[in-house]
Parts: sequence; C-alpha cells; structure tokens
Amino acid sequence: MIAAVLRGPRKLHVESRDPLEPGADEAVIRVKAAGLCGTDYRIWTGDRPVAYPRVMGHELIGTVRAVGADVDRLAIGDKVAVEPNYSCGECPLCREGNRNLCLERTAVGIDVDGGFAEEVKVPARCCWAAPPGIADDQLLLTEPLAVVVRAVRRGEPAAGESAAVLGVGSLGLLAIQVLKARGLRVLAVSRSDRRLGLAREVGADVVATSTTGAGVSAARALSGREGVDLVIETAGTAPAVEQAVELCRPGGRIVLTGLPHEPTSLSFFWVVRRELRILGSMIYQDEFPEAMRLLETGAVRAERLVTHRFPLAQIERGFLAHTAPDSIKVALSVEGLV
Repeated sequence: MIAAVLRGPRKLHVESRDPLEPGADEAVIRVKAAGLCGTDYRIWTGDRPVAYPRVMGHELIGTVRAVGADVDRLAIGDKVAVEPNYSCGECPLCREGNRNLCLERTAVGIDVDGGFAEEVKVPARCCWAAPPGIADDQLLLTEPLAVVVRAVRRGEPAAGESAAVLGVGSLGLLAIQVLKARGLRVLAVSRSDRRLGLAREVGADVVATSTTGAGVSAARALSGREGVDLVIETAGTAPAVEQAVELCRPGGRIVLTGLPHEPTSLSFFWVVRRELRILGSMIYQDEFPEAMRLLETGAVRAERLVTHRFPLAQIERGFLAHTAPDSIKVALSVEGLV
C-alpha cells in the first residue's frame, strides 16, 4: 500500500508499505479521504513530538477491506467513519465512564499510524457505519463534529437561550450549527471579519469581531441582558478564554474546547463575582451517533467547510494550504490516489 510517512519534522515521504492484516478484534479500512487539522500541522512542523516514523491522519472515512476473526459488527464493504481515539477500558477512568480522559488513551495518527495512507488498521469498535446516501464531504467532518456535540452537550443548552461561539474555524462553524439545531440564538465572534459572512450563512444570528469591545456589546444586545447564557470557546487561545468570561452573563456557563497551549491571565475575580461555571470538554465519549444523525438530517452542513482538496501524493501542498487565509478544512483524497 501507499502511505505518507513522516520521518522527522517536515520530512514527509509518500512511499510503499506492506499491506495491513487485522488482528482478531480489528478492521482494516481502505481510506477514501482524510481531513488535515491543526494537530496534524503541529506534528508535521515538529511542535508536537511523535515517535518516528509515523503516518499521521485521524479524521478519516473509508470502506472495510478486512476484519479479524472476532469481529461481527462490520461487513466487508461497509462505509465507515473512524473514531480515532480509543481507551484502555480497564483503568478507573474508563470503568467510571470517562474513557475520553483515559491516561492510556491511544490516538490514531499520533500514537499509532493513521489515515494518510491507502489503508489503516484500527479496533473494530472504532468504526461507525455511515448512514445510507451520505456524501463523503459530510461524513468526513464526523470526528470534529463529535467534538463539538460533546462541548455543546456539556454546556446544557436550552431552547430559547442565547449563546456565543468564540472562533470561526471548522469547530466554531460546526458549533454554530449544533447550537441552532438546539434552538438557541447564536453570536459568532472572531478576531477578524474574514469568515463572519460564512458564520452567518451557517446560522449565526449575529456576528462580531473581538476587537474594541464589539463582542461584548453584541452579546448584550443578543441576550437583552448582561451577556449570553452559554459560551462555546473553540479558538484555543489565551485571549479567547479571557473573552469568554466577558461575554457570559452572571450565572452563565462557559465550555472550553480549544486546547490553548499558552498560559492565560484570566482574572478569577470575575469568575467568582459572576458565579460562572467553566467546563473543559475533551474530544468525545458517545457522541459519534449524534454527530452522524445531525449530518444525515442536514441539520449540520459540513461539506461547505471543505475548502481545499489534494491527492495524497500532494500532501505537502495540503499542509501549506492549511495556513492559507481562505482555508477552513483541507481534505486529502486517498481512494485510488487521485
């Protein structure tokens, strides 16, 4: 098979590898397409160390080519989306239902080889059968959508409430749609106005930049009070965490899902004074079925977020496109290497 193998920072080679064979409880997936995200970019640059050589890629869809002897929930030819994180199943966190927090969790494309290849081998329990007739560009966003579904769920949204989404990358644009599907009024806030038009197109009632207090004013106008009921932070920056507190009304809820990598100067005086609830949200537990339902019904339109497509042989162009101003989601076509 053909795989894009990372042998060091920015040292990526498309090369031939031996075909994969499944273990007893595993499946081999012939990859149709894979999404490229910020985590992949950080691995490619060396900002996030991995063991080399490594085949990256954790947002992937494909068809089942082979299954192990103990697998009875998948059939050859099934179209699937892959859940690329799996836990040990044995530690206290797993036993109490917090498998997404498992300290021994394995991430496909990070800890083991992933989907930037013709084939990938994963535990069969990580494969979710696609709804009939769903388009590939819709299905490809299942994994990031599951992240958003969990974040919104942890915020306990109620129909008629107001919400703000901080950041309008792929996660933010998906979060807007999930919140609208739950019946909320939504404000989208971004550092620039570059994607605010698209934020409106996918359902945001109001948009604002985060400069000069425009976001806070918009939050108060939308909610009719001191701020919005719920803030979903997807930007992954320290300033976004600080702004989330400013946008939220006293007694409101904030869900952080953007994984900021730098310290924040957040004033916890305001957290206490406003009695805010700040929650982290880490990947997903059982959100893949709900993500697929939202895609199948059209409540979330994900295909419009795929802005760039490259064949696997041109994967380095995909990494360069990831940082382009007009880039939201880069997709790599793998099936047939076209």
